[in-house]
Amino acid sequence: MNKGDGGWSPYLAGGLSGLVGVMSVWLAGQFFGASTSFVRTAGMIEQWFSPERVGQLEYFIRVVPRIDWQWMFVIGIVLGSLVSAWTSGSFRWQSVPDMWRERFGHTPVKRAIFAFTGGVVAMFGARLADG
Repeated sequence: MNKGDGGWSPYLAGGLSGLVGVMSVWLAGQFFGASTSFVRTAGMIEQWFSPERVGQLEYFIRVVPRIDWQWMFVIGIVLGSLVSAWTSGSFRWQSVPDMWRERFGHTPVKRAIFAFTGGVVAMFGARLADG
């Protein structure tokens, strides 16, 4: 960790991320991915309301809505980022990041709309690429 500015060195973090990716393929024969986990989560939530409907959908016959290693990987990303921010001293709650505030002002609703829209576009692209 780079203790000077409270953040991790991007070279160390990038190198460790790359090493984890290589090790996952080497040891488990699996590439990392997160978009399928979001779809599985949607399927698990839908099962609460209409289990028979989920069982009839062709996609959920191929991709069973369940908790698996990819789903736990996404949980690990969230927990790992929290631990990283906490241990680096950079953790703080804020509705609008400083960079957004400098460019567009303090508008949490506008920020939420743009973040959600960006997430939808990214997820669409990831699912389109079957990733």
